[in-house]
Amino acid sequence: MSTNGTTRAHTDDRIRIERPADHVLRIVLARPEAHNAQDVRMLYELNDAFDLGAQDDDVKVIILAADGRNFSSGHDLNEDWPSGPFATEGGSGRSPVGCWGGFSQPGAEGWMATEEEMFLGLCWRWRNLPKPTIAAVQGKVIGGGLMLIWPCDLIVAAADATFADPVVAFGVNGHEYFTHVWELGARKAKELLFTGRAMTADEAHTLGMVNKVVPREDVEEATLAMARDVARMPSLGLKLAKQSVNQSLDAQGQWTAVQQAFSLHQ
Repeated sequence: MSTNGTTRAHTDDRIRIERPADHVLRIVLARPEAHNAQDVRMLYELNDAFDLGAQDDDVKVIILAADGRNFSSGHDLNEDWPSGPFATEGGSGRSPVGCWGGFSQPGAEGWMATEEEMFLGLCWRWRNLPKPTIAAVQGKVIGGGLMLIWPCDLIVAAADATFADPVVAFGVNGHEYFTHVWELGARKAKELLFTGRAMTADEAHTLGMVNKVVPREDVEEATLAMARDVARMPSLGLKLAKQSVNQSLDAQGQWTAVQQAFSLHQ
């Protein structure tokens, strides 16, 4: 991805960080050869990038984008998820972001601890970042890919974008960040889950899940234009507005429902 005036602040294997405009940080999923499937390394590099944006007082808006044909194909199924990055042997040396443990325990206990940290914990953390976030989406967004965009505050989608959560076919209720009902409404959430079919960008826009649909070639510029509009507002006002909307969702029981669904997912 490139935009006039963009400078790269950081480059690594999974995530690229750019500063395409004043007060705007863009985080790019940079694993197109794997359709931006999420492995442990990507998730924690993404978390580090969000932290960078949150802690940089010059940044007012954070964009999440992706290289390649598809935004994200979801979890990397080749990853050894049950052992996680915190197991006693072979771990990454990282500290978890949540106040839980049991990562090296065998069976369901270790699996649940790992998923609670890397899927539920990280997503909820990103949802509550003190700055507005905008997802710029193209191509397929499947299963765990939704867990990257739904914590964002705004979504700009290419006309070719599709959204699916087909994991009911595996005998589970849905992906781990279960905000389907708030994103789509109850009946459309059930349709998405029961059928496993992909939802188009236009349908997602009609339901309010997506803020704007544009031709694929215009996604980057449309997202940047939206980010510039947001960045004109004072940081404190943006923080308080986001907090107010999120706390309205909290008052509706969103976090309780997400935790309940996560437990059923296990």
